[in-house]
Amino acid sequence: MAAFEEDRRLGDLATRLRQDDPRFARALEAGTPCRPREYRHGVAWLLVAVALGGFVLGVVVGHGLLIAGGLVLAGAAAHLFDPDRGRVRQGIARTSE
Repeated sequence: MAAFEEDRRLGDLATRLRQDDPRFARALEAGTPCRPREYRHGVAWLLVAVALGGFVLGVVVGHGLLIAGGLVLAGAAAHLFDPDRGRVRQGIARTSE
């Protein structure tokens, strides 16, 4: 009975993984794992680079609007680094495990 219970739990876990991050689940099944969604930050790093460029340009030129725009864009990029942003967007509370 214990083996059946473990198989059921593993099946539930696999189902939740497929629902949460289908790309990662497909890659695991194929044997070529990719990074889970929580660790993919390509767009966030691009926004940080653009924000830094705008901020530095604003400081060099002496234009306050560019400085402010760079700072605002940096704040938006920082928000993209949150690994639970999908759950927060769906209204699911964080749990400490």
